[in-house]
Amino acid sequence: MKLIWLADQLAICRLLPGEAFPAWALQGHSFLSITSTVEEISIVCPVADVPAEVYREQPWRAIKVQGPLDFSLTGILASLAQPLAEHAIPIFAISTFDTDYILVREQDAVTAQSVLEQAGNVFIE
Repeated sequence: MKLIWLADQLAICRLLPGEAFPAWALQGHSFLSITSTVEEISIVCPVADVPAEVYREQPWRAIKVQGPLDFSLTGILASLAQPLAEHAIPIFAISTFDTDYILVREQDAVTAQSVLEQAGNVFIE
């Protein structure tokens, strides 16, 4: 697969269920993902955009699978997650209509790229 690093360091934020989406999360971002369930609200956005008081894990880096990907394709995330798991690199996965993203901790980024390249993937600019 062809993979692309996103430029920004990202934060994975957790808010309480039922909270209104905060204004800082709804501003323009280079990358933004909001997932709301009955248990929590998760927001993924650039570290620089998150207020200090917000509970979060950071910094993470995002690897984008070059898309668009057809909905009939199977195993995309598994083919990326498996080699990373074999090297004890945790991931946070996000899928959109067109493609998939794998987030890895900043400290694991160099190793993650090496592992994914050894598994036959190509990083492009």
